[in-house]
Amino acid sequence: MAREATETAGSLDDMLTQASTGVVQRLFPVGPGLRFLAKASTRPDKVAARVGSAVLELGRIAVGTSEIAPARRDRRFADPAWMQNPLLRRTVQTYLLSGQTINDIVGDVPMGWEDSQRLDFAVTNFVDAIAPSNNPFISPVAWKAVIDSGGANMVKGPANLLKELSSSPRIPSMVDEDAFAVGKDLAVTPGSVVLRTSVLELIQYAPQTETVHAVPLLVVPPTINKFYVLDLAPGRSLIEYLVQQGQQVFVISWRNPEARHRDWGIDTYAEAILEAFDAVAAITGQKKAHGVAACSGGLLACLTAAHRAAVGKIGRLASLSLLVTMIDQSKAGLPSAMIDESVAHAAIARSRRKGYLDGKQLSELFAWLRPNDLIWNYWVNNYLEGKRPAKFDILYWNADATRMSAQLHQDFVEAGLNNKLAQPRGMTVLGTEVDLSMIKVDSYVVAGSADHICPWVNCYRSSQLLGGKTRFVLSTNGHIAALVNPPSNPKSSYQVSDDVSPEPESWLESAEMVKGSWWADYAGWLAERSGKEIPAPTELGDAEHPPIVEAPGSYVHAR
Repeated sequence: MAREATETAGSLDDMLTQASTGVVQRLFPVGPGLRFLAKASTRPDKVAARVGSAVLELGRIAVGTSEIAPARRDRRFADPAWMQNPLLRRTVQTYLLSGQTINDIVGDVPMGWEDSQRLDFAVTNFVDAIAPSNNPFISPVAWKAVIDSGGANMVKGPANLLKELSSSPRIPSMVDEDAFAVGKDLAVTPGSVVLRTSVLELIQYAPQTETVHAVPLLVVPPTINKFYVLDLAPGRSLIEYLVQQGQQVFVISWRNPEARHRDWGIDTYAEAILEAFDAVAAITGQKKAHGVAACSGGLLACLTAAHRAAVGKIGRLASLSLLVTMIDQSKAGLPSAMIDESVAHAAIARSRRKGYLDGKQLSELFAWLRPNDLIWNYWVNNYLEGKRPAKFDILYWNADATRMSAQLHQDFVEAGLNNKLAQPRGMTVLGTEVDLSMIKVDSYVVAGSADHICPWVNCYRSSQLLGGKTRFVLSTNGHIAALVNPPSNPKSSYQVSDDVSPEPESWLESAEMVKGSWWADYAGWLAERSGKEIPAPTELGDAEHPPIVEAPGSYVHAR
């Protein structure tokens, strides 16, 4: 799984570019398609062999002797009728054979890395799209829905289709807009906003233990979607868990930028992070604080820490934790293969004209990276069965998209074009050239083995760029499930090692496998670096930073 996940994953900056340009060029790669046809024509024997083998298997399908069957994990054909009905069985077998033959032919033709990635993506999406499970006229799931609902699905399904595809993102809804309420069902860990600026709200969480560790921690969330991915429902909240372990937890809640904020760039967010750290220090009376950051927030936290190192203030950072954060973006899967400078500059120009990049475009992009799970699964549920999607807190958060200011979009894309984040002095932040190797503090780095957004291999290589001692954890989960990974999850496990010197594959083979969630390991790691225990504060904030409003604040509600 860890190896497979890198195939469709891609760097955040490349995804930001593609989100601005849309999905059409990914689904219809004209250039790579023409080059494939030219090369395929030079080896007709390979193509003929594949087609001949397929014709023989079609004969076996016709007479009922073929052993082709869907994989056990293929939920598209889970209904017994697919294999019990002779006609449907032959339909499924023909589909599976055709898909495999197409993929084999594509694989037989040597292509460059970029062309191969683009063509594989287009072919995979085409094969997934023509699956008989998506066809309302032959799907047993659709016909059973007609019987079970008395034909109501034939009215509700098209109505859902018209409603959901009429506005961005033009993909089936994965969760209803009113499935949850932020502050009532999600983001309910008690606390208060103790600082509000034009860029952020700083939330301090109320202690839930009699004593707390002296050294506080500041969470820097992604700038895409909202902070409460780290504070979902009770029992599924990393913030709640850390508070219950005696940590003094603060979190940034970013403002959802509008067109008038188009000039907010990396420097703007770095200044805001430093201001938040200053407030944490003033409130707690501690000179040091841990930095905990996720995804795009991790990029900003790294650059801010490197700036601190450049100006001689890295001593104010107790440790740095990076969750599903990719700094080294070399060969980061499909999106990386899709981008060149002309595409990148076109994307920057589009967001500059608008003033921001709409997060809904990113949601659409992410969904097409896993079409069977995030597109066609809901196509069947919403349109063929006429149902509403089930309640799921992660998908609700995912749909609660935010905008990204045009300048930050530009800064991220330009940084990713030449992998500048990974290069010493490749970028300038707040007037200083930054070098991540100067971040000489202990680091805790978490990646997901099935992450289709930040490949674990790139996260691992990113950890090698830091200057201190690093503990690397590879969770057996995807991008978000790696974060929302409470100890109550019986299926969780992770690999861990304090040695990040080997190559990724060697690390994977040698790292210790541990059953359970990495949260407990992380809590212990933090505790060792958080100083002595002191009486828990009885009030939040201080005279300069009085409580403004109860958590989760007001910025989180802006759409």
